Amino acid sequence: MAQHILIVEDDARLAELIAAYLTKHGYQVSLHGRGDTAPAAILDSRPDLVVLDVMLPGKEGFDVCRDVRPHYSGRILMMTARDEDVDEILGLELGADDYLAKPVEPRRLLARIRALLRRNSSGGRQDGSGVQTESDGIIFGQFSISQGTREALLGDEQIELTTAEFDLLWLLATHAGQVLSRDDIMSELRGIGFDGLDRSIDARISRLRRKLGDNPDAPARIKTVRGKGYLFSRSDWE
Repeated sequence: MAQHILIVEDDARLAELIAAYLTKHGYQVSLHGRGDTAPAAILDSRPDLVVLDVMLPGKEGFDVCRDVRPHYSGRILMMTARDEDVDEILGLELGADDYLAKPVEPRRLLARIRALLRRNSSGGRQDGSGVQTESDGIIFGQFSISQGTREALLGDEQIELTTAEFDLLWLLATHAGQVLSRDDIMSELRGIGFDGLDRSIDARISRLRRKLGDNPDAPARIKTVRGKGYLFSRSDWE
């Protein structure tokens, strides 16, 4: 069965062009043009992925994302004519999985969608370090993370994570002991390379460190390897 994508976009011509392109590539596509009725449309149809514009009549996309995220486990790709880092960070903070600035090049949008949906359907595997990443999860001392339940625990406490934060933490944990560059992370999570300017990964790392109780001045759990990237430590979890 074709995966279902809901496009929430008030520019009818743009929405129809995107829908035609995605349909051509094998997706089932629905359109919705208002923000105030978008939450009900998303929760009623439960699409595999939502392409959500920020500037919508009735309610902004940011508010739509915030309203549905606690009740909707699918992917949310935000799209806006604005081109400011603060918008991207706000969208990710509210639970969006990815972010694209308009004008959107169709092939780039398709690549992002494929990357997001691939993360939904990916099964367990074993990485080069021998860590088994099945749905029953990974354990390092008091830290555990499960792809099956999409939960992370530190001791007996559940770590509250947005979808995007969980995906980054899972990626780091499944490559524990390995340095992942920003390019590695962007390619895996967003299907694109690092352009040297995007700071969303750094912002997400900072939030993860805070939630994991890491020392922001001398982090030991998610380490910065200068000039190379980030390393998730196998130790320091007692």
